[in-house]
Amino acid sequence: MANNSNNNEVILLDFWASPYGMRAKIALAEKGVTYQRIEQDLQNKSELLLSMNPVYKCIPVLIHNNKPVCESLFVVQYIDEVWNQNNTFLLPSESYLRAQALFWADFIDKKVYESGKRIILNKKGAAEQESAKKEFLEQLTLLEKMLGDETYFGGDVFGYVDISLIPLYNWFYTIQKSAKFNIQDSCPKIIKWAERCIQRESVSKSLTDENKIYEYLCDLKIRLGIHE
Repeated sequence: MANNSNNNEVILLDFWASPYGMRAKIALAEKGVTYQRIEQDLQNKSELLLSMNPVYKCIPVLIHNNKPVCESLFVVQYIDEVWNQNNTFLLPSESYLRAQALFWADFIDKKVYESGKRIILNKKGAAEQESAKKEFLEQLTLLEKMLGDETYFGGDVFGYVDISLIPLYNWFYTIQKSAKFNIQDSCPKIIKWAERCIQRESVSKSLTDENKIYEYLCDLKIRLGIHE
């Protein structure tokens, strides 16, 4: 794989189950960048992680020639701008379309992912669970409308918004099990879009098995004292 045109030591600090880390892996794969991945123990954070991301102390962190880039959406944007040797871009070049892509990626981060977290880490009972589920489906419905009948959120081009959302797909199983519902019943276009995305090698090789994610979440709930 590989082309580190802008030379090059590239390291990704990552955690196997993190959808945020999966974003970075997909973007690196799309650009054909060779990199070293260093798994992080989030219960016992490494000195490297703490030194490279002293503000948030979280993954992913992309380290390019000893310089860190933090927060997954910024990491993807950085990868897109730095490794452009094939003149292929994840973000649109046209200003309005670029602004729209950034907007929807931010929406996915602040709304969709957060609603998903509220569902799977619910401590407040059935009413809170139902509220989080309702919001989650409303947000996916908005994304369905934005997607329309296109192949990807960028039309025929797989890009920034797709990379922002697709890592959550392998968390859908866990989200559905947690709140006892079926996403496909309400948002079939999102499921079909996801199925198209995972046909891409960059996506299929970057996502973690949904059953392993569910097992991880069950263990995490026990550690956090969350009971069904």
